[in-house]
Amino acid sequence: MTTALADLAALLDQYGYLAVSVLVLVEDFGVPSPGETVLILASVAAHDGHLHILAVAGLALVAAVLGDNIGYAIGHFGGRRLLARYGRYVLLTPRRLDRAERFMGRHGGTVVIVARFVEGLRQANGLLAGAAGMRWWRFLVCNAIGAAAWVGVWATLGYLLGAHLAAVERLATRYELYVVVAAALAVTGLVGWRVRRAHRRRHPAGSPS
Repeated sequence: MTTALADLAALLDQYGYLAVSVLVLVEDFGVPSPGETVLILASVAAHDGHLHILAVAGLALVAAVLGDNIGYAIGHFGGRRLLARYGRYVLLTPRRLDRAERFMGRHGGTVVIVARFVEGLRQANGLLAGAAGMRWWRFLVCNAIGAAAWVGVWATLGYLLGAHLAAVERLATRYELYVVVAAALAVTGLVGWRVRRAHRRRHPAGSPS
């Protein structure tokens, strides 16, 4: 186990459920924090009998949804000006912010769900959704779906694989890549379908081109 993981495990051993709740919460509105890692470690601890897996998963889910909604509120009420000024602290340069806002505006719901599994997007998706003007109820539903899937995947893997922490870490890295590729393919297909549909509307069958 690396020094960073050992330190995080010691923090989890001392504060238990509070560490899970706080680290997941603050990560999800942009504060650099090992929320995903502590969820996996807590699930391993549950396998070893130190915590209860249902409590770990339940608290992580509530913290994830709450944290993202705090991020949404910051983005919504602070607006683009706030993100342009402070976004660099969550790796949102002005250029990335422009691209992210356009992408969020076109594919918001899908992005919010998939973002849970993508490092960087997980921390910023609430901020971006709020700044892009996504309706709150839509964000809430999509975010809850993504958070439930995220907690379910890592809590289950951590609990089932137990002490094989190195294998969990390798699997997490590999799985994240697959999710990004699958999301890119899905978004590409969605964009192509919308372009074709818009073209058919502008040029109905049988009409002169």
